Amino acid sequence: MQAKPFITRRHLYWLAGLLAVLMTAGAALRFYFQKETESAQAAMKESIVEIAYGDIEENVTAQGKLEPKEYVDIGAQVTGQLQKLFVEIGDVVKTGQQLAQIDPRIYAARVQADEASINNLKAQLVQQEALILFADRQYARNRKLYPTKAVSQETLQNSESNSKAALAVADSIRAQIQQVESTLAGDRTNLGYTKIFASMDGTVVQQTAREGQTLNANQQTPNIMQLAKLDKMTVRSQTAEADIMRIKVGMPVYFTTLGSDQRRWQGVVRQILPTPEVVNNVVLYNVLVDVDNEDGQLMSGMSAQVFFVLGEARHVPVIPVNALGKRLHDQDSGKGRAYQVKTVEADNRVSEKVIHVGLQNRRFAEIRDGLSVGDRVRLTLASPKNNRGRDSYRPPSMPRI
Repeated sequence: MQAKPFITRRHLYWLAGLLAVLMTAGAALRFYFQKETESAQAAMKESIVEIAYGDIEENVTAQGKLEPKEYVDIGAQVTGQLQKLFVEIGDVVKTGQQLAQIDPRIYAARVQADEASINNLKAQLVQQEALILFADRQYARNRKLYPTKAVSQETLQNSESNSKAALAVADSIRAQIQQVESTLAGDRTNLGYTKIFASMDGTVVQQTAREGQTLNANQQTPNIMQLAKLDKMTVRSQTAEADIMRIKVGMPVYFTTLGSDQRRWQGVVRQILPTPEVVNNVVLYNVLVDVDNEDGQLMSGMSAQVFFVLGEARHVPVIPVNALGKRLHDQDSGKGRAYQVKTVEADNRVSEKVIHVGLQNRRFAEIRDGLSVGDRVRLTLASPKNNRGRDSYRPPSMPRI
């Protein structure tokens, strides 16, 4: 019987396959480690930046709404049916122009009734004045006859009493005339209120009532329309309480609107309202900014992204904020806030240095001391875990430079 070989052809195939797998795995590992090394070298190269000149702006952002600076709500001072509207939304009106007409018939009837009452009282006064004349003459005659005992003392006293009573009735009628004249003045005023006129030059921007609608002015003044001057607008921006102390009256402001990101409207802070609004437990203060609107591009109710300019600098040395290291409060000076940075020398030796920065936004900070244009610094790429407890400066919410 022939002996079976120790290594068969099957074993050779198996060894050849294993060798091929090992060679493939080795090539894959070599390629992986080569890529990791190249990535690390690239990352090291990208983590070093050179100080250069740039423009920087520090500001506070807020959301706002546009509204006319000057506007007035036109309402009804009397109750009645709105008979006629003489203007529509968008019409430009002048001061004194009639805008609407309320049914005047009830108020006209009251005026006529008051005038009739006055005429009646005046007629009664004429009659009473005639009685006064008669009573005075009778009293004068009795005074002449009494010394001769031609009339009794009682007759004399009665004639005196009649004369004074006639005068009192006349005074009462005159008082009634004054009362009705006062009522007539009020009714005439109400009759005048049935015609509603523009109290200022402006544009009709709202119309809240329609022809034929009954207006009830007994409980509250019903609004009919709103007039506004659209040549000057006001941005009412809501600013967080964390930023409100940095905003001052007269501070320069610019803003953009939806659909016009390329255009900036300029203005200044006119007023900071002291009473805040609380929205979802967030305290917001209203800041008013006026802006010219001669071209009519801005409209009431538009949303605005508002930027309050705290400071700006042009062509100054700047450093990326992620190159700033530890915040050094005890080394702050008149030159600015102190930070520790890592500088890279010509021989790639890394050293630590203290610098002072001024203006700062999300991306860059103004260098005021410690570094010059051309110096190289290493970016701080600390993870959140390694960054815990670091006393670092939190820049305000700002747009990219």
